[in-house]
Amino acid sequence: MSDAAIAIPPETILPGSAPQGAIQRARAPSEFPDSPLSRALRQPLLLGLFLNLQDIQRTTFPTSNTWTFDYNSRIVQQGEALGFDLAFSRTQWLPKGGYDGEASLDSFIALGAMAAVTKSILLISTIHVLYGPLHPLHIAKYGATLDHIARGRWGINIVTGHRAIEHEMFGWQRIAHDHRYELAAELFDVVETLWSSDENFSFKGRQGWTVHNGFITPKPLYGRPVLVNATGSDAGIDFAARYSDIVFITSPGGSGIKAALAMLPAHTAQIRAAATAQGRTVRTLINPVIVSRDTEAETEAYVNAIVGGRTGHLFGNHQYDSDAHAWRGRKEGTRDTGRGLGGNIEIVGTPEQVVEQLIALKQAGIDGVQLGFFDFEKDLAHFGESILPLLKSAGLRL
Repeated sequence: MSDAAIAIPPETILPGSAPQGAIQRARAPSEFPDSPLSRALRQPLLLGLFLNLQDIQRTTFPTSNTWTFDYNSRIVQQGEALGFDLAFSRTQWLPKGGYDGEASLDSFIALGAMAAVTKSILLISTIHVLYGPLHPLHIAKYGATLDHIARGRWGINIVTGHRAIEHEMFGWQRIAHDHRYELAAELFDVVETLWSSDENFSFKGRQGWTVHNGFITPKPLYGRPVLVNATGSDAGIDFAARYSDIVFITSPGGSGIKAALAMLPAHTAQIRAAATAQGRTVRTLINPVIVSRDTEAETEAYVNAIVGGRTGHLFGNHQYDSDAHAWRGRKEGTRDTGRGLGGNIEIVGTPEQVVEQLIALKQAGIDGVQLGFFDFEKDLAHFGESILPLLKSAGLRL
């Protein structure tokens, strides 16, 4: 990202002396009524899958889950058959011993590859856009290519990185939190211009991104791919308001459903207000883990079996320094604060109780849920058989 990488004539240096409007904002896919995103947004409550593209071995209680592409692509196909709208997974860059289990696939490659085995579900690839870094031309070209392969169903979950150890793996010192969003904003100014401009594009930005006569073709099918980012900070919300279609949020109240419901209305209202100030509309998405059986006794037995075999935190590796704002101060260990089942929030109960909690999330300003399960194969089947019909009866699914 050296400013001196290419000598660019002064009249093409942006921002600064460039002609007004040289940066172009690509049309959002939601502006096209026939786009896959527009079709998904007709649902009262978006349904997604938050995949584990790695083994998470945090309990001795057995599960079918595995990191393999074959397993996860089957889960996505299973979700697609049930009418789920989207799927994505986190990606991590950790040293030996840092992962929670045996192995971890990259979300960028894995979700993109699933376009070949699916037909309708949106596929969102998590990309650490500042690691390396990827040049704007790479992101624009890769994104347009996957957009065509998936026929408009592919998107990017934009991650700027919060762990120092990950930045260091790529030869960086960790970039200050808010500055990461400044870098990402300029990056996507360039990427969106490349997606939308019919002419060569030259750029030399304040943050260091440099392009000389950049051009990509073909263009994405519906303006640009779907853009998502996960955030809880003011800087992240400001970025989402300007660039994202979907904002992947963390419960400020912790993983207990009561605490989450108490604090989510104000949080989602802040996000909507920030988007409105930019003349845009965004959707909010949160990732619960659902633990459910047909009766309360069966559900409690399932919870106790999972927690009883616990060997560590069930969601992610927490040993590394992080400056992520969204997860600060969260506690778990009780029914009210969350019992460590994994996920952003915990939804536990019978099918009827699960639906009641999903209705409450919708009323708290949540537009969609990206679901995790302790055992994806078995629990997703139970969701489809016992919970999904009740969601439809409650008017949350068409």
